[in-house]
Amino acid sequence: MSVAVGTEARSPRRSARRRSASFAFPVLIAVLAVTAIVALTVGAAGIPLSRLPAALGLASESTAMTARDQLVLWSIRIPRIAAAAMVGGLLAASGAIMQGLFRNPLADPALVGVSSGGALAAAGAIVFTDSRFGEALRFLQTELLPLAAFAGSLATTAILYGISSRSGRTSIAIFLLAGVAITAIANAGIGLLVFIADDRQLRDITFWMLGSMSGATWTKSALLAPVLVIGLAACALIARGLDLLVLGEADAFHGGVDVERLKRISIVMVSAMTGVAVSISGVIGFVGIVVPHLLRLVIGPAHRLLLPASVLSGAILMVGADTLARTIVAPAEMPIGILTAAVGAPVFLFILLRQRGLAAL
Repeated sequence: MSVAVGTEARSPRRSARRRSASFAFPVLIAVLAVTAIVALTVGAAGIPLSRLPAALGLASESTAMTARDQLVLWSIRIPRIAAAAMVGGLLAASGAIMQGLFRNPLADPALVGVSSGGALAAAGAIVFTDSRFGEALRFLQTELLPLAAFAGSLATTAILYGISSRSGRTSIAIFLLAGVAITAIANAGIGLLVFIADDRQLRDITFWMLGSMSGATWTKSALLAPVLVIGLAACALIARGLDLLVLGEADAFHGGVDVERLKRISIVMVSAMTGVAVSISGVIGFVGIVVPHLLRLVIGPAHRLLLPASVLSGAILMVGADTLARTIVAPAEMPIGILTAAVGAPVFLFILLRQRGLAAL
């Protein structure tokens, strides 16, 4: 009798989630489009909606104001919006994969130390190129910074994978614990660099650690695009495996999933997507935790829907946060990490309280 009652109680919930999932993608795409349009029009150099078609080349107007609007849009604003959307999508998808892999809604890409490894390398590049030893490379600091961050993220991944793998098997628990240790070591290194940095270097390190899309260009957006496309294709391949992994590794294996292969693919995906995102935007927290968890409450835990929905929702969150960051204190710019933390920390506390309530049942 209790089983029947439980099944009846769950059926309306599942039906509601199916209905929500069917509407989720059109709604998310529409919201992303509206958010992008708003981002195009607001900023230190505002462009009213009436001038937007001409600025985008959709209407034939040849005025000095149109030329100025086109310069702002195509040189600064559009590549920045594109980069913000892809960074948000990569971070949110990484969080969804991590939560499925660890079977824990509180898992986050930052837990494995990838972000910290990239941050240490970036901070090192800032201090080195601004010192007398790296003076010859100072003119390349803008280009070296994302390369150093990406290299640091990849090196961190290689170290973690080497620590957690033995005889062809990867221990997720050891991978997580090693990530905590690597994060502590990286933070100690960042602290040392902050200690020896001068005022200008300290300002650059602090601003980068708080995250910003101010350095976004078409070149950097072009680096993000293939990683996002490959990541989406890989997400489609691992979605079923992550669904079965929720039942446990043994049940997933008996369900036909190559668990070790799934772990390797997931770890490489998370590391690559997080590393590329960090190399462009700096360290931005809470996106990987908040977005996938909230989506699970709406559309359910099925990863074939959750992963692409996370990409769209992460893009919406990041474009919106970046728009607010460059307008709230215009003409100055607020680090985007402050805004994501202000939104994400309360949601994170809500998740913790919800988990505590479920554990008490």
